[in-house]
Amino acid sequence: MSDSGDSDVSWILYKERPDWSDLKPVPEDDGPSPVVVIAHSEKFEDVYDFFRAILQKNEKSERALQLTRDAVELNPANYTVWQYRRDVLKALGTDLRSELDYVETVIKHSPKNYQVWHHRKVLVEWLQDPSMEIELTGDALLQDPKNYHAWQHRQWAIKTFGLYAKELDFVDALLVEDVRNNSAWNQRYFVMNNHHGWSDMNVQKEICYTLEKIKFIKNNESAWNYLRGVLLHDKRGMSGNAVVFNFCEELYKNKCRSPYLLAFIIDVCDEAIKKGETNSFHNADRAIELCQALAGKYDKIRCKYWNYMCEKFKKIPKEQNGQDNMEV
Repeated sequence: MSDSGDSDVSWILYKERPDWSDLKPVPEDDGPSPVVVIAHSEKFEDVYDFFRAILQKNEKSERALQLTRDAVELNPANYTVWQYRRDVLKALGTDLRSELDYVETVIKHSPKNYQVWHHRKVLVEWLQDPSMEIELTGDALLQDPKNYHAWQHRQWAIKTFGLYAKELDFVDALLVEDVRNNSAWNQRYFVMNNHHGWSDMNVQKEICYTLEKIKFIKNNESAWNYLRGVLLHDKRGMSGNAVVFNFCEELYKNKCRSPYLLAFIIDVCDEAIKKGETNSFHNADRAIELCQALAGKYDKIRCKYWNYMCEKFKKIPKEQNGQDNMEV
């Protein structure tokens, strides 16, 4: 779907069509001194000259509807064309089911186009029928698991119409395919936060699920971030959950030096200090050593940040520090 219609030998320009002879095309007006003149094809200029004409006339007709379709074919990201198409659809009382089929075709050609997804959303709102949205977005995400617009539309449909039933299964399948898929982790949090809730049982269940994924790949930032998010709902906090504590210390003991593990332990130390619950594992001295290790060896690209954090922990009063200095 682009400005490539000149190769279509069967195409008849609107200005040469007898049924459009009553309408005077309106050329694009870039002003007397345009900064950048875009070299459009003759077909593109013809279609949009006539689109501007019906727009000025406010014509709501079948031929206007077809014209918007041709305009979308040439530029599917044009907001004005989509908005006018919706106005025409409403005025004509057009069958919206056929419009859903049409827009699905456009989505398949332009899956990362915000305007086409927005058009789809409006149609579903008008029909109050989300029955095809899970399958449609699922197909789009199989093609590109990180398609932001598909995820946004999927979340809207799920939340608006309560379509949560099988979403965790869908997310789990994506994570089995690619455990680093940050979009899938985000969707898991969305489902838990908006549907299942954060009961203590669900919190512990999600912690166990996440730790299993981290065991598989320790250097998975998405999983570590999800773990942080889950622990926000744990009344024990990051520093008080025994399962997480044992897991992290076991990794550390076994020489795992993933920057995400070290950063997580630093956050745990920070929380313990703020709560006045430091111990030999979670204290300012250990946080300082880990910050230095990250700055000097394990996360050099963010050395300035870790040096800043190191100085912050050095300002913690000595009486709040633990007793052991762990070898990094």
